[in-house]
Amino acid sequence: MTIRNLILTGGINHDYADTAKALDEVLAKAGIQSEVFADIDAGFDALNQHTYDLVTVFALRWRMLDDDKYIPFRDEWAYEISDRDRNNLINHLAEGRGMLGLHTAAICFDTWPKWKDLLGVSWKWGTTFHPPPEDFEVSRTSTSHPSTEGLNSFSVTDEIYHNLKPSEASTPLLETGFGQDNSTQTLAWANESSGGRVVYDAMAHDRGSVSAAGHARFLQQAARWCAGENP
Repeated sequence: MTIRNLILTGGINHDYADTAKALDEVLAKAGIQSEVFADIDAGFDALNQHTYDLVTVFALRWRMLDDDKYIPFRDEWAYEISDRDRNNLINHLAEGRGMLGLHTAAICFDTWPKWKDLLGVSWKWGTTFHPPPEDFEVSRTSTSHPSTEGLNSFSVTDEIYHNLKPSEASTPLLETGFGQDNSTQTLAWANESSGGRVVYDAMAHDRGSVSAAGHARFLQQAARWCAGENP
């Protein structure tokens, strides 16, 4: 069965175009056909007009009011999600379909309180942070889940997001013990509280991360699970 996937991407400080292309390539190997929209409004228009098995949010789109360093980017990139698009995402999940959130998705849609519940995790300004990209090991948590079935520990070069805040309904999937001061940081969660299946993965900073063997396998299995299959 071919899974139809809508990728919403774009933003600052990352090569979203190249990484989204790499993600498309990785998911295609698992039978997932993706349509990539760098114009997020055009992507939401597509969601309004068509049915997808999976929506992937790999973007950095929010009001950008958290720091003056974002002032030069606001005219082009500041964003508020519309009521129509909120409702379409809610309905997409309520009808049993899936969503995959990657990396900066936790920062998106800051005027929409329900977003953190749908995604199952949130970025907390002043608490959540990340050091520069580095090499580290990622392993499964002790929780059994189809997204991590048969997945061995793997190496990746990425940013380690620290102190993300998961919802109570979220199930931890991946972790690393290479956090600051040797802390353990959870890097991925699953959530089904919205009616559909959702996985959030804090990695996917660039093409190298998405294409890393173990990470690519996790993304494939997570995407297929979100779309309704049990890999």
